Amino acid sequence: MNQSMFIVWRESVEALLVIGILQVWISRQTAHSRLGRFLWAGVVLGLFCSAGLAGLMLWAGEAMTGPQGEWLQAALTLLASGLMVQMVFWMHRHAATLKNTLVREADERLARQGGWGVLLLTLLAVSREGSETVVFLYGAGARLQGPALNLFAIGGVLGLVLAGLTVLLLRSTRRFISWSLFFALSEALLLLLGGALLVAAVDRISGQLLAMDMPEWVYSSFGESRWDSSTLLSDSHGLGAMLADFVGYRAAPSLVTVLVLLGYWLWVGNGLRRSRHAA
Repeated sequence: MNQSMFIVWRESVEALLVIGILQVWISRQTAHSRLGRFLWAGVVLGLFCSAGLAGLMLWAGEAMTGPQGEWLQAALTLLASGLMVQMVFWMHRHAATLKNTLVREADERLARQGGWGVLLLTLLAVSREGSETVVFLYGAGARLQGPALNLFAIGGVLGLVLAGLTVLLLRSTRRFISWSLFFALSEALLLLLGGALLVAAVDRISGQLLAMDMPEWVYSSFGESRWDSSTLLSDSHGLGAMLADFVGYRAAPSLVTVLVLLGYWLWVGNGLRRSRHAA
């Protein structure tokens, strides 16, 4: 529930930000009422594209059962983790010029294609945010069933509500939170969640490898825990479960899990340094 709420909240705020920038730009154009219709048509089509991707992924997950399904879900979870990190890197490089870049592209598309250019720009922006949301949610909730899946869905709905309230708060006052602070906090949470999804993918891959006829070192690296801290902090409930969802905490991690998580944060640190330098 916490993962889905955060994912939908973060991605919805970014999508609403893009729509808001385009709305302000349209209000300054002579044919603003006609362009507004193209804008909202692009929003609707972008949502339909995202829904189509969600349906395709769910169909593929249902069609591929057993080991094939596990490998597919592991691959999509890895993809979600990588997309989260790349999105943070991209925002570090382009956040300061996002508004100007979007307005410039809208001007160019309007001059070349008229209202259809505005529709296409909106369609691409909304479908990109929606597609990222679909991939992130699939990666985070692939293992859930029954009541846990219902809570996951409720978290997504709460994320939409929270996104609307956040945008209203950011537009009305900056006393409590600013856009820069919002993006800084959400990017930090995205990086933590990216690590958690990476660990979840490693868990799936480990389960498949341990079911195969593999050399002994594979069983040792992927199956044997290096320590067990469950007596201090279990990863199945309470604070430990929340850390497992958002950080990738494991009370009894394997050697591969430890190395992968360490490598992830080294990669993230190097990527952030390069992104700041590029910005």
